[in-house]
Amino acid sequence: MILLKSFKNIFFVEELRKKLLFTLGVLVVYRIGMVIPIIGVDISALGNLLQQAGALGGLLSHIDLMSGGALSQCTIFALGIGPYISASIMMQLLGMAVPYFEQLLKEGEYGRRRINQYTRYLAVALSLFWGSAYALWLERSGMILTPGWGFRFLFVLSIMVGSLLVMWLADQISLFGLGSGSSMIIFSGIVSRFPSYISKTFQFIKLGNLDPIIALLVLAFFIAITAAIVFLERGERKIPVQYARRMVGNRVYGGQSSYIPFKINMPGVMPVIFAQTILMIPMQISALLANRLPWLSIFTDRIGMVYLVVEASLIIFFSYFYTRVIFNPEQLSEDLKKNGGFVLGLRPGRKTAEYFNYLLDRIGLVGALYLSFLAIFPTLLHKLITLPFFLPGTSLLIAVGVALDTASQIESFLLESRYEGFLVTGKLTGRRLR
Repeated sequence: MILLKSFKNIFFVEELRKKLLFTLGVLVVYRIGMVIPIIGVDISALGNLLQQAGALGGLLSHIDLMSGGALSQCTIFALGIGPYISASIMMQLLGMAVPYFEQLLKEGEYGRRRINQYTRYLAVALSLFWGSAYALWLERSGMILTPGWGFRFLFVLSIMVGSLLVMWLADQISLFGLGSGSSMIIFSGIVSRFPSYISKTFQFIKLGNLDPIIALLVLAFFIAITAAIVFLERGERKIPVQYARRMVGNRVYGGQSSYIPFKINMPGVMPVIFAQTILMIPMQISALLANRLPWLSIFTDRIGMVYLVVEASLIIFFSYFYTRVIFNPEQLSEDLKKNGGFVLGLRPGRKTAEYFNYLLDRIGLVGALYLSFLAIFPTLLHKLITLPFFLPGTSLLIAVGVALDTASQIESFLLESRYEGFLVTGKLTGRRLR
């Protein structure tokens, strides 16, 4: 009841109300585009094919989950925000390996604009490539009513324009709405499938294919996973820092205490995205060569032990790798030393950097194991229990993470407007002060 009263406070802040309504309006437009099919495709046969346990079907089912079911319905938004996300990941990797892009990242606003421009060009190229591959796969599978170059041209053009429109909608949310546009698009795609999961589960129970007690246990498991995600995403290790006093003229600066937060899951969901993006390459190769080399099929089974072990290993590796990229202990130690700060009980400089490395290794291990558990355990559960849907733990991580970030942004707006926060329970403190 108190939470509902706090939720009503959102509509008393004009700026926040406009941002919220604008975001919801853009998501409605996105959902409308997800039900507009591309002409010339047998949609019912395509949906049945993607539900089968096939090599390429497994790969497409993963993309279909992120697009909210648009791929299985072959709509104009079939690729969703996928090309832009993949292009962003590639540009981040290029920024680590190529000196030109690494220099652009250091050039401030100009470099950021150039990187964004290159990212969009690469997203267009990826949408053309994926659209062409998708069209050829549909023709080979016999899903096309009138195959030929006319269909291929119209299909690729429609899917590319749809991908560009999704990118534009995400930019509008980032500029005028709440949260990151790309994250909100992915969030809406994942959450939009929850009602169908619930209805399929009830149908399974009615048909006798699933015991109601097991269904309740599965529900309790996902609730526990969600609670664990919230707890670990908010968890952090606070390192106390003391700043020395210094005289500048007749004034005294410094002397205050602060802390450096080390999050448990510092890289977020990026290691999972990196691992799954890399695993798509051998999946595609093995899918094409599976007829000649049958043993390669072990790499195409997304619920097989080989795939799961490789995925967990890649997630752990990229967790450490990405943490080292975004967090430099030596640089942080030097910045503290220049500003007159020091960690209590440690000498500034090399000793402090070694202490930061010590903490990163141990906290990073917890975060890496946490991410690999989220990626693998729901798959093992699906393998043990026959469920009418498949929901990876990483999808829950993305959905919960976006929800927490959006709630934090709403919280800051409410606090600035003299209201008690959305997450802080309490009574309304009053109207906005002049």
